[in-house]
Amino acid sequence: MVCSIQGHKEWITEVNCLGVVKHPNLVKLVGYCAEDDERGIQRLLVYELMPNKSLEDHLLARVPQPLSWTMRLKIAHDAARGLAYLHEEMDFQLIFRDFKTSNILLDEDFNAKLSDFGLARQGPSEGLGHVSTSVVGTVGYAAPEYVQTGRLTAKSDVWSFGVVLYELITGRRSVDRNLPKNEQKLLEWVKPYVSGSKRIHVIMDPQLEGQYCRVSAQKLVSLANKCLMKQPKSRPKMSEVVEMLGQLISETTLSSDCGVSQSVEEAESGKEKEEGVLDTDSTKQGSSYRRMVFDFKEMISSRNRSVGRLDWRNWAPVVRTW
Repeated sequence: MVCSIQGHKEWITEVNCLGVVKHPNLVKLVGYCAEDDERGIQRLLVYELMPNKSLEDHLLARVPQPLSWTMRLKIAHDAARGLAYLHEEMDFQLIFRDFKTSNILLDEDFNAKLSDFGLARQGPSEGLGHVSTSVVGTVGYAAPEYVQTGRLTAKSDVWSFGVVLYELITGRRSVDRNLPKNEQKLLEWVKPYVSGSKRIHVIMDPQLEGQYCRVSAQKLVSLANKCLMKQPKSRPKMSEVVEMLGQLISETTLSSDCGVSQSVEEAESGKEKEEGVLDTDSTKQGSSYRRMVFDFKEMISSRNRSVGRLDWRNWAPVVRTW
């Protein structure tokens, strides 16, 4: 337990926030307590049971079964709805300030809910464009204008949402010091591959094993880029993001161009070209040409691994301590 003044302020903030907000995509507070003993103030928060852990756990392969592409879109949509509620649907605006994958929890049906409101801050009063505050949050998620000036707006959360979208796409952390230096910062690493559609397969999460909708992936990248616009006013509102994601999910569900990755399609295209060259004189006796044949169905099937069902029976509710 952390017994600092800052920890107590965060604990109080979260109790107050979860006491007034109510939305399907915000975690429910079951109970809380604070006791003063020889170690200082001991604080406890108990959330509703969220058996499927956090989005971060799934993207970093801490659980055996990877998230499918459609499930990632649904989680993004749920999280966007939670932020839209905080920004636009209450009597006052609440800026989350620490939106990241570890604060997106998943219930038994993989419905996403935002948690950890310790850094949440009320938005600017009517007539004001921003709130001036000390810079807090997590490295890799905070909007650049907020880091540089301390000026906080709801568009700061929109930037963080764009970062999380890229984490859903790539399966990588926003910052990972264990990777080669040119790949440690996610937003810098993806830049060369997202300007067009031909190289997007390079950044797709390997856990997807090629099973994603290519057109859908391109549109999600486009949405992420809109959320990451340099000028805050150019970024969409979260209600607009919710609408765009809802449309994208509908299109993906109806599309027949899903389940085959760009990399496999390019390989197949390369195969056809190669076969065209190798087959030029294949009917001649004693020809030195040989046809190269690829069985893509078998290739994809061999990459699919069998995973067992997760057993949550021994899991306890999520408990946060300070």
